[in-house]
Amino acid sequence: MTPALKLRAGRHTVEINRPDKVLFPQDGITKADLAEYYRGAAPRMLPHLRRRPLMMERHPDGIDGEGFMQKDVPDHFPDWVHTAELPKEDGTVTHALCDDTATLLYLADQACITPHRWLAKADRPDCPDRLVFDLDPPDRDFAPVREAAGQLHELLDELQLPSALMTTGSRGLHVLVPLDRRAPFDDVRAFAREAAELLAARHPDSLTTEPRKQARHGRLYLDVQRNAYAQTAVAPYAVRALPGAPVAAPLAWPELDEPGLTARQWTIRTIGDRLGHDPWQDAPRRGRSLAPARRRLAALRDGD
Repeated sequence: MTPALKLRAGRHTVEINRPDKVLFPQDGITKADLAEYYRGAAPRMLPHLRRRPLMMERHPDGIDGEGFMQKDVPDHFPDWVHTAELPKEDGTVTHALCDDTATLLYLADQACITPHRWLAKADRPDCPDRLVFDLDPPDRDFAPVREAAGQLHELLDELQLPSALMTTGSRGLHVLVPLDRRAPFDDVRAFAREAAELLAARHPDSLTTEPRKQARHGRLYLDVQRNAYAQTAVAPYAVRALPGAPVAAPLAWPELDEPGLTARQWTIRTIGDRLGHDPWQDAPRRGRSLAPARRRLAALRDGD
């Protein structure tokens, strides 16, 4: 058996056991490769993970084996991994918090290929600091996703809400809005739904808020369902459990116009140069209140 790979991260040395275990069989990408990627991506990734409860997508036998989603922290996790015990309908769940590089590496050792993060932080779990619109293509053509993202960006500008764009590494794009953590999830989801309905009304031939697939008739679904307590979204720079090991990559808005853009544009092997700069460096750091945007949205609805 190959000896464990020991990686130093801050005050901790993390052992990557079975480092030569192949997690992506078609690509020959091993657990050691995954850990080394996350060690390099940590400076970009951790600001988007700290203090947020996680859902871990684990694939101990590689992506061709049976994977599973895990919320509760197993007993064997080291005590230096930060956790948060949060309420659920029939009790509580103890979630991992990825606050440092060592934890990110430890998750890789556990074959957690993809960390999915809450849209709220653990100290105020009912009030998100992110709103997300999930845009997936209705078929294999990615052009409708790019078009919908641009239209959504224009609407958010009208509402004077800054927004950020990222590929999901899977099928589509996420458009995210930073919030001030004052509005509860129900209010945030209601606002997102109303904004989506206005956008769909402006573009009825290409966009819809209809959750039933059979009622969409080839139109792109403006999905706001992730804006709810305990729901998660893929973390920026996370690897997806798909052939090629694609990565969820933050984008600058002008990149939306690049004709070759796809959801799986970057992979664990090709994203290296992008880690050298932050496409979101010019995005506002302070979250916005939804109250003024809600008034603007009402005025736009009345005007339309």
